[in-house]
Amino acid sequence: MEQPNLSYIHSMSGGDKAFEQKLIAIINAEFPEEKKEYFKNLAAKNYKLTAGNVHKLKHKISILGLEKSYETAVAFETNLLEGSTTLQDEFESILTTMTNYLQQL
Repeated sequence: MEQPNLSYIHSMSGGDKAFEQKLIAIINAEFPEEKKEYFKNLAAKNYKLTAGNVHKLKHKISILGLEKSYETAVAFETNLLEGSTTLQDEFESILTTMTNYLQQL
C-alpha cells in the first residue's frame, strides 16, 4: 500500500514552512472529526451522508499524496451513493494509514 507523504504540501508551499505547518495543523484538527462522522453515518446506514464524509476525506487523501487511495475513495463514494458498501474495507484501511501517519507528524 502507498504511504502518505508531504510532497504535495511542499510543492504548494513554495518553501514557506509556516504555511506547511498551518496546513498540517488544519488536517490534524479536521481529520479525526471527519473520520468520526464517517463512522457514525456508516453505522446508521445513512449512505448519502457517508458519501459526503468520504468526499471531504478524499481531499485530505489527495493532499497527503495518496493518488491510488484517492481513486479508491472516488469509487467508494460512488458506491455509497448507489447504496453499496463495496470498497469499505479498502477505504478504512486508507483511514488507518492516514491516522498512523498524522500521529507521527
